Amino acid sequence: MNSEAAIRAAQNQWKHRGAQRPAFALPTQPGQESVWDYPRPPALLSDTRTVQVRAKGNTAPIANSVRALRVLETAAPPTWYIPKQDIDMQRLVELKGQSSFCEWKGAATYWAISNASAQPVAWSYEKPRSEFAALQGHICFYPSRVECYVNDERVRPQPSEFYGGWVTDEVIGPFKGDPGTSHW
Repeated sequence: MNSEAAIRAAQNQWKHRGAQRPAFALPTQPGQESVWDYPRPPALLSDTRTVQVRAKGNTAPIANSVRALRVLETAAPPTWYIPKQDIDMQRLVELKGQSSFCEWKGAATYWAISNASAQPVAWSYEKPRSEFAALQGHICFYPSRVECYVNDERVRPQPSEFYGGWVTDEVIGPFKGDPGTSHW
């Protein structure tokens, strides 16, 4: 899916675009964000909170940053992209032959932990679409496959093995990823 017509068709398929919360959206409390207020196309924001990533059971961080980028998209918890300069890249290996395509960000590259299984633990957009050029040189990790932290809060994974949203106490759903939510 790389023709502009196919990309536009994929972008236009979404029912919810952050303009109005659906009736099933959970109410927020002070200090919380509803994923139903996030826009589509997604927003890209800088964030200076401390973000850390560790391999499960390993105390040495793979990544440690205060320069992450948060992608906020309707119905999904934020994804946190960490600059490669803040990642121990010797601990990751690019998975050749594995890719996917996001109608907003472009073609994804997947990463695994070196000397471990070939299961992806992270992804990046090495050549993102122009609207998301700031993501170049950043990697996002799956909180279901590694331990992710925002300001010492352990991140919980978004439902589904495909999505990689970071659920924290500040984010309210429900979230895309459960059965029957693919059209959200």
